[in-house]
Amino acid sequence: MDIFESSRMAVKTLTANKLRSTLTMLGIIIGNASVIGMIGVGQGAQRLAAEQFESLGPNVLFVSPGSRETRNRTFDIPKTLVLEDAKAIATQVPSIASVAPQRQSQLPIVYKNQNTSSLVVGTTPAFLSVRSFDVAKGRFISDQDIERNTQVVALGSDLANRFFGDRDPIGEQIRIKGVTFQIVGVMREKGSFLGSNQDDAAYIPITTHANRLTGRTSPYGLDLTFISIAAKDEESIPKAEFQIANLLRLRHKITDADDFTVQTQKDILQIVGTITGGLTAMLAAIAAISLLVGGIGIMNIMLVSVTERTSEIGLRKAIGASQQDILAQFVIEAIILASVGGILGTAVGVGGVLAVSAVTPLKASVSPVAIGLAVGVSGGIGLFFGVFPARQAAKLDPIVALRSA
Repeated sequence: MDIFESSRMAVKTLTANKLRSTLTMLGIIIGNASVIGMIGVGQGAQRLAAEQFESLGPNVLFVSPGSRETRNRTFDIPKTLVLEDAKAIATQVPSIASVAPQRQSQLPIVYKNQNTSSLVVGTTPAFLSVRSFDVAKGRFISDQDIERNTQVVALGSDLANRFFGDRDPIGEQIRIKGVTFQIVGVMREKGSFLGSNQDDAAYIPITTHANRLTGRTSPYGLDLTFISIAAKDEESIPKAEFQIANLLRLRHKITDADDFTVQTQKDILQIVGTITGGLTAMLAAIAAISLLVGGIGIMNIMLVSVTERTSEIGLRKAIGASQQDILAQFVIEAIILASVGGILGTAVGVGGVLAVSAVTPLKASVSPVAIGLAVGVSGGIGLFFGVFPARQAAKLDPIVALRSA
């Protein structure tokens, strides 16, 4: 059996029926492109999530009210975390650098005849260092503002641009939920985090947020949405997590389940990575179904080809071609269809991934593993689905084949 001669004949046969060969490869092309595209976009989503979590600040931990089970069961989160807890963490946990308590609400903001609804964050001066925010103009909240419940606000860059455009907003006044605030600063652009625009926000003293806007809704003190905490360094994060949990258990007199949750950036990123990884795998599996459909299409066309070429098979066997020769020719044809379809599908998939990366924030990338897997699977599909029609052709009796021609 001459493999090169069989390959030459296979190519000649396929090119003689260009339209049929192209339509047969279409399922493989779509399948490969889909698998590569889904994996590339999924990895891009994971990379984007990692970058966004890194932008929260170095070595940051988050303490939120309610246990993980409580937060999963209900939208009504218990108000068990208060400002005194944040102060205790700042003074009694040695492995941390700074603490930034936060309470936040979506509230109406008005400037003259313009109005919007934006996130209003009540916090402290430590917010800048813990969350790696910077002030572009003016100043941020001061300790004196916290003590005096001062009605001052620092605007996110997008919110400031929406109200004032190119004008300097420092010294201007806006109304938040009907209360007048003086603008003392504009934040430097920070970007979005998990779909939430951090630049479309107003930052005010945490005491002013509670006393002038939303009120105190917890019997334990000034309740918080969460506490952001910066550990001294990366090595101190596990120690800080342990010490914070123990301190809060003592303060809250907990003997059973915790009424708070301590999470590190790594914990949250792992959860997000699990979710995006699962979605990527599911989408890739769905896309891979088209590879199976493409393989069935190859088998169908090869069976049709066997029927059409009965006389050719009979003539070749009559002049000395063995079953292995006939088998090899039809298997090679199937593999060529699947492989060429796989290569074209890879090109389409890579182009799609690069296009997504160019026009969206997703840092989509082409995975060599995905390319190798897709092309290997498509070639395997050609071999698997090509064997049955090839065996049918090889088993034809030459006399019967010639008579039926």
